[in-house]
Amino acid sequence: MLHPIFSTVLGRPELIADHLANYAALIREESALASRALIRRALAGVIAAVSAMLALGLIGIAVMLGVLHGSFHWVLVAVPGVAVAVAALSAWLATRPTELNAFQDLSAQLDADVRALHLAGGSDAD
Repeated sequence: MLHPIFSTVLGRPELIADHLANYAALIREESALASRALIRRALAGVIAAVSAMLALGLIGIAVMLGVLHGSFHWVLVAVPGVAVAVAALSAWLATRPTELNAFQDLSAQLDADVRALHLAGGSDAD
């Protein structure tokens, strides 16, 4: 006696083709989600590095202007402070722990298909 999957493949091959196409669509969707998260983190890291370098330059300029004029003005702190805040925020976004659930739906679908094949074949093993 043939396994039920073989009779299905021989009798209705379009079902298998549709199932495989759905797997491909699921893989594309989950890889797109994972790549977007990775790109977002990389972009935040680049922004953090650029903002940190900008902040260092602005801090140096603020110190030189303060010493040159011999007075303190709030703008000499505010302008580099904005660059420091942007660097800190983007560094936090780049380094925060994320729950990467990439391909979790795919593995759940594969497990469900394996269970269905075991049930269809009459096997008690899981």
